[in-house]
Amino acid sequence: MQSEIIIETRNLTKVYRDFWGRQKVRALKALDLEIRRGEIFGLLGPNGSGKTTTIKLLLGLLFPTAGQALVFGRDAREVTKNERIGYLPEESYLYRFLNAEETLDFYGRLFNMPRAVRRQRVADLIEMVGLDWAKRRQLKEYSKGMTRRIGLAQALINDPELIVLDEPTTGLDPIGTREMKDLIIKLRDEGKTVLLCSHLLADVQDVCDRIAILYQGEMKEMGRVDSLLKVQDVTEIRVTGLSAIGQEEVKRAIEHNNGHVLNIGNPTTTLEDLFLKIIRESEEHPGRRVRGVVEKT
Repeated sequence: MQSEIIIETRNLTKVYRDFWGRQKVRALKALDLEIRRGEIFGLLGPNGSGKTTTIKLLLGLLFPTAGQALVFGRDAREVTKNERIGYLPEESYLYRFLNAEETLDFYGRLFNMPRAVRRQRVADLIEMVGLDWAKRRQLKEYSKGMTRRIGLAQALINDPELIVLDEPTTGLDPIGTREMKDLIIKLRDEGKTVLLCSHLLADVQDVCDRIAILYQGEMKEMGRVDSLLKVQDVTEIRVTGLSAIGQEEVKRAIEHNNGHVLNIGNPTTTLEDLFLKIIRESEEHPGRRVRGVVEKT
């Protein structure tokens, strides 16, 4: 993985105020974050944790109350950096009377893509998201899953370096979900950086390299998924071909009884269990930062 930092936040804070300027909600509290080129980074948290606020700050749709957000080394409020970003919101706002080809052609025009390049890009993306059979149907006839697919294609029309995905598998069936996750991994393998927000923890566990868990606007945990899910105080030994007698003597005679050690290491919990544990601890001890994990890259 390359070490270039694509997204960086420093003490990023956002406070929403009421009509009289009084503090109403502190949506984000001193967020320090780094996302590197070529990784899939998952941003997790329950409703109201600050995920959407973070995304809007990174896209320049909101201004921070304090701190700074940098994207490609530039202040996130500089709109020119958005030419290098693809964004799939939780709800795709598309023109329902257009078909898939017309939709992607329209967004390609917004990026001033030459006609020949635009036509080829539209065809490639429609094939990539598996909508070639419905490319001339109006979007108002699309199911929720089909709408998510064309929304992703729209987010990729400018061949972005950074892709922000908010609940990308919403409305997809199991096959569509698997295909979406495979596509996200493919984008990472092509050198693109993906910031993923999702409530489906199993999806995040399948594709993300690193994650951050937010709760009530505060960072509670960040690290590599494989490191965070290890149960450090338990050692797991997996063997195959072990006889019944060998099972009784496993601690001292695995190999002697024709057993073969497949793996010795730390078993993992699930991302769902880790997430719920952190949220419960945060509720029981407000303001306390949960343990940190030393990251290896």
